[in-house]
Amino acid sequence: MQASKPLGTGTRALDSAIYASAQASELSPAEQQQVQQLKEIDRKVRAHEKAHLLVGADLVRGGPTFSYTSGPDNKLYAVAGEVSIDTRPGRTPEETIPKVEHIRATALAPADPSPADRRVAAQATRMEGEARIELIVQQREEAAKANQGNSRFYRIIEQGKGINAEVGGRLDLFA
Repeated sequence: MQASKPLGTGTRALDSAIYASAQASELSPAEQQQVQQLKEIDRKVRAHEKAHLLVGADLVRGGPTFSYTSGPDNKLYAVAGEVSIDTRPGRTPEETIPKVEHIRATALAPADPSPADRRVAAQATRMEGEARIELIVQQREEAAKANQGNSRFYRIIEQGKGINAEVGGRLDLFA
């Protein structure tokens, strides 16, 4: 009596393809449609996170993490993802401003930013505003110190609160 041979080809990749094809033909049309939808969601989720990775580069803290669901074909499909980035401000306003611009660009990199992405971008915008204000305050303090030797004009401005008070406030040399 002859031993029966397995139907496989002997190569693991081709055997997997034959198995997947046979399994796909066993799915109902509704299940096949669900698999196609899951494949599309998986593709979009992975592209979304890849956009964050590409733009974020040095801000990224580790690779993307995905949440999966099992399809009717018993395969896992990514349905959500996340990329962790460093959102801490720089040590100085001069460091913070370009960093938060990079954070905002990273958050908004995908074609379809999520609500969480938009929140990160808004947080970066607030941080940028705070850093710009801090930078202006520092620059004004430095200018005031530099102008103390030329205090005649500085005193006129400080004392001159009434000069243009009726027109809209005091004159500010440093604006």
